Amino acid sequence: MSFVPATSVVTAKGATPTRVAYVLHGILGSGRNWRTLCRRLAEQTPDTAYVLVDLRNHGDSQGAPPPHTVTSAADDLLALHAEHGPPNVVIGHSFGGKVALRYAQRHPSGMDAAWVLDSRSDAAEPEPDNEVALVLRALRSVPLPLASREDLVTHLTGQGFSQSLARWLTTNLDRTPDGDGFAWVFDLDAIDAMIADYWQLDLWPVLRDPPLPVHVVRAGRSDRWPDEVIRRYAEEAAPGVHLHVLPEAGHWVHVDDPQGLIALLAGTAG
Repeated sequence: MSFVPATSVVTAKGATPTRVAYVLHGILGSGRNWRTLCRRLAEQTPDTAYVLVDLRNHGDSQGAPPPHTVTSAADDLLALHAEHGPPNVVIGHSFGGKVALRYAQRHPSGMDAAWVLDSRSDAAEPEPDNEVALVLRALRSVPLPLASREDLVTHLTGQGFSQSLARWLTTNLDRTPDGDGFAWVFDLDAIDAMIADYWQLDLWPVLRDPPLPVHVVRAGRSDRWPDEVIRRYAEEAAPGVHLHVLPEAGHWVHVDDPQGLIALLAGTAG
């Protein structure tokens, strides 16, 4: 039996959508991270229902069977067709961007486009100071159970992480079954396996011969884009791959430049 990810749906008030977009968050996130942006986006595109997916091992999508890979996360989306219909568009950020591209490669039927938001498509060895690697290492050092969510903020800020990041990570805590404290909702080993596969999976063949239009959004202030990767898009990507830049945004494009991102996704950017 296939694994069915948890979802929520955002539509414009009073709308009757005829199109479906699956929206995929990044590692350690959840679908609710995208609710605010998708509410604004839906008002501009009332013909589209935005299905906010909790990828396997994230949010309410717990208990997925291994292997915990980008491909497994992409294939999990097939189980959503029965309730939501197959997507016309898949939009993915960071880890979710690679899931979106993998889904487009394996299941392009009926799709108009895939959007890859500030995500590397190539295989790459992460730098030693890569933020995700540092965060995962820090999460393993957290003494569980925690008495309160605030204890996590204290622990992580004490290791040099920002208040905003630490508070965001508290959304991944839940009360233990005995009610004596808080623990992770996810399995850290499964999360580690997913991010390791993200770095190892090379999806450049999709960008050389895309089965549908692929829109890649680069955040101008993101650290995910060394010069050689930008040159590679110019030299190797097929005409069906469209590279957009949000010059003032960092990696969290939906937070840093929501208006610019909405204009791109809604097709209203100049």
